[in-house]
Amino acid sequence: MDLQEAIVSVPAIMMAVILHEYAHGWMAYKMGDTTAKEHGRLTLNPIPHIDPLGTVILPGLLMLVGSPILFGWAKPVPINPLRFRDLRLGTFLVSIAGIGMNLALALLFAMLFRIIYGGYLDFLGDPVLVPLALFAGKAVLINLVLAFFNAIPIPPLDGSRVLMSFFSLRYWELFYRFEMYGFLVITLLLFTGILGRLLFPPILFFWNTLLGR
Repeated sequence: MDLQEAIVSVPAIMMAVILHEYAHGWMAYKMGDTTAKEHGRLTLNPIPHIDPLGTVILPGLLMLVGSPILFGWAKPVPINPLRFRDLRLGTFLVSIAGIGMNLALALLFAMLFRIIYGGYLDFLGDPVLVPLALFAGKAVLINLVLAFFNAIPIPPLDGSRVLMSFFSLRYWELFYRFEMYGFLVITLLLFTGILGRLLFPPILFFWNTLLGR
């Protein structure tokens, strides 16, 4: 990853992870839970959402080692499901909101990329449009990575909450109990390469399709 790519990738990943968390908080607020608002997290100001490790250090390390794909996270938005007007529906909508936000951002930046790179504007050599197109392309990839990763149905990822909402409440405790082992399972899948082999093909397919390649 060269310097220009690194410069545009940092704001792209910060935007992706911060808006992902904001979407959770906004949907929870709409479902009756004001916890995020009470903690000052229902805001687009990036500072309250920044996690030093997930938003700064990890992406920086990935850039230093030349990783082709950046990954990270923001501070989880505090949510109290017991305050939802409808526990099952609230759990589903709040869980899917972050994934939906990343997919919406991927579509938005794909449209921007196509407008710039598709010949509608005088693209070649333009000092503004060239980095803007690079930013848009990176933003599409980063948001797809976050959407697909968070859709994995392993606690505590969003996909597990979505799946949990379809089960009877008496089984929810099993999901919560498994959370302490979830990160271990995800880490093992990541470092053994299994996660990459499962996720990268569909991610790259949708990335190329959205960008018109």
